[in-house]
Amino acid sequence: MVVCCQAICKQIRNSGLVPDIANKSSSVSLMNFNTNKPRLVRWVVPSFFLVFILLTLRWGGYLLVASDPTPTHVDLAVPLQGSMVGQSVRVPEAIALLQHGVADRVLLSISGGKYWGTAIAPLARHYLEMTYGEEPAQRVDFCETGPEVNSTADEARVLAQCIRERSAHTVIVVTSNYHTRRARMIWNRILHDRDPELKLWMHEAQDPEFNPNKWWKKVSV
Repeated sequence: MVVCCQAICKQIRNSGLVPDIANKSSSVSLMNFNTNKPRLVRWVVPSFFLVFILLTLRWGGYLLVASDPTPTHVDLAVPLQGSMVGQSVRVPEAIALLQHGVADRVLLSISGGKYWGTAIAPLARHYLEMTYGEEPAQRVDFCETGPEVNSTADEARVLAQCIRERSAHTVIVVTSNYHTRRARMIWNRILHDRDPELKLWMHEAQDPEFNPNKWWKKVSV
């Protein structure tokens, strides 16, 4: 009797008169997934983008900084031009490297021309002597830049020529911490074409206008 019932059930199922419940359940599940998929994408993509923005705002400032370990000795320390606040930390940092014996000399880029009828170089020399003393000031060389120099790349090209004229082989470039990564990329590109033998380090000066935790804002000084 049991065998007979099993045979009859099998014939009914094979005849297609009774739908396959398993297949129907699978079709329903797939349909539900396809229906929910656009809703899932609408939530996941904005959430991922929001998390990315928050992480960038929190830690993005640290990506701007790419300073090298300070070498034991270099031929030249080269502070880059910048804002008044930037200059107020870059030049002292380069002089400190000179005074600590890391750099033999400092190469300072200055604007050409005159100020109130007096050349810029003697004025700069006098300022250095008054600020740091005569001995450090005498170990500072000047590299005059023209009016066409208005970017980091322009300054790097002029300084590269001044560095080559002094037969320097090792140089540490001093700039604000937030500017180190960008300056490194620019200097590496220019030196690759002009002086590939030159050994370069990038050194950060702590700029009071930059806060890596709030890098998108300007910090008052």
